[in-house]
Parts: sequence; structure tokens; C-alpha cells
Amino acid sequence: MTRPPLTRSAIVTAARSWIGTPYVHQAARKHAGCDCLGLIRGVWREVMGTEPEVPPPYTPDWAERSRTETLRDAAARHLIGIDPGDADAGDVLLFAFRDRLPAKHCALLTTAIDAPAPRILHAHEHLPVCEVPLIPAWRKRIRFAFHFPGVL
Repeated sequence: MTRPPLTRSAIVTAARSWIGTPYVHQAARKHAGCDCLGLIRGVWREVMGTEPEVPPPYTPDWAERSRTETLRDAAARHLIGIDPGDADAGDVLLFAFRDRLPAKHCALLTTAIDAPAPRILHAHEHLPVCEVPLIPAWRKRIRFAFHFPGVL
């Protein structure tokens, strides 16, 4: 059986079904718990099928210690890199919390980045998965953007 074409709407719908999932470090189970990477992994499973790789265990401070773009490199192995200014609904954004540190947070755009009021969906420590405005404080921290392969 062939899978229907992947649409941005399908990605956003899948992501929104995770709203309210509690934050659990390294988890990737809808309604049970996830972190930001687990959210993206779970959405991948819903719209693409089996995950292409399972991340190794990681600590909350992994990016600060490694100083390598591990998250970007993993995303680039399976997603298509784009200019962050061209990001659209259903695309994945990677953020760095501090200058000169690697990206370590990810979110999914639910609107185009150039929409009048762009929004992201993400899991953030101590909070359940939620959809929030892409406020300037988040926008200035965007390092990389990707879209799912085959998205229309």
C-alpha cells in the first residue's frame, strides 16, 4: 500500500495531536511524555513511518559539553535543510539558547515564519507540549531550519 503525499497540513495536524503531552526528558510517547526531540521523533513516526535512527542517551547539558552541532547533524541526515527565512508550516526549527553554543532545542512551525503572527509547537522543560507565538526572543535564537522529505 502506498502512502499518500505528505502535506504541511498533515504534519501540523500530527504535531497538534501532541499538545498537552507532559515534558519527560528523552521520551517520545504521545500523551505519556516527550522532550523537544521526542516530539519531532513522534511526529516523524506519524507522518513518515519508522524512525530512521534512535538517538543515543543524552543529558540536559549535552550541547554545552560537546560544543558540536549534534542536533543539526542528525537533522541533516534525515530532513532537508532550508534557509530559516523560508520556513513554512510543518518545518522544523533548531534553536541555540546562547551565542557560541550549538543548537539544542527544536520546534515545529505551525504557520509560515513570515506570517503576521508565526507560531511554533514545542516541548519545553517543565511544560507540556504547547503551541505558542514565535516571539522575538525565540526568533533570534533560530540557528537552522529543515523540512520533511517529500513534503508538498
